[in-house]
Amino acid sequence: MRRTVGLCLLAAGMACILPSTGEAQQEALAARCDQLFRVADRALSRRSEGGGGANMRVQGAGVDCRRGRYERGIATLEGILRDQRLTIPPPPD
Repeated sequence: MRRTVGLCLLAAGMACILPSTGEAQQEALAARCDQLFRVADRALSRRSEGGGGANMRVQGAGVDCRRGRYERGIATLEGILRDQRLTIPPPPD
């Protein structure tokens, strides 16, 4: 019984220290979303005087990214970059 309790406490302690696979995956998706947003925003926003301003589709995908809807944001941003015939960068390491 003591051994079982000890193993449970050890497992609980490790769970607190090590990020779960789900958390690591979410962090990777967040990094990818941020990367694609920066590329699309830089390439498609007109910031000069008389420019059209921010690309609203890119900004909308950025909102998805910030709200944790990473898959949706990534898909939108990749589609925008593809439509504009821009190179989609490889995922960050």
